[in-house]
Amino acid sequence: MKQKIYIKRFNKDVELPKIIAKGDWVDLRSAEDVTLKAPIIKNKNRSNKVEFSTTLIPLGVAMLLPDGMEANVVARSGTFKNYGIMQINTFAVIDDGKFGYNGPNDEWKFQAVALRNTIIPTNERVCQFRIQLSQKATIWQKLKWLFTSGVEIIEVDNLPEKEDRGGFSTTGTK
Repeated sequence: MKQKIYIKRFNKDVELPKIIAKGDWVDLRSAEDVTLKAPIIKNKNRSNKVEFSTTLIPLGVAMLLPDGMEANVVARSGTFKNYGIMQINTFAVIDDGKFGYNGPNDEWKFQAVALRNTIIPTNERVCQFRIQLSQKATIWQKLKWLFTSGVEIIEVDNLPEKEDRGGFSTTGTK
């Protein structure tokens, strides 16, 4: 039996994430053309300040993960070489299916900062994810994961109706 990840696509022109034989991680793609600028040094009152071009790159998907599982999202190994961008927080976590960022409008995004002028076309692979047990996983969820035969991705037209999490950084700062 496989763990099921339900995926809603916001942009049908962007390839559906898929599990490939060459690796454990699943690629995610830019859902729109993104243009970012190189850093700018501003000299105000002789104190140099650097202004960086940052964005949240829409990935065109919302997902419902299995209960007790979380997703880890990181840049692909060639993302910096190909586009001159880095992931701002270096590691993103999408909470598990029960408590997580998985409402029908909770689109996944990739937080990026540019170190050179760059254009990322729609459907380009910019990051990747994998799922793993959450620290809140029950013993039964852990056993299910232990005895599972992998992960299956299932595309759906909509995710179960639940309250959207409200976007990135919604758990607050305090």
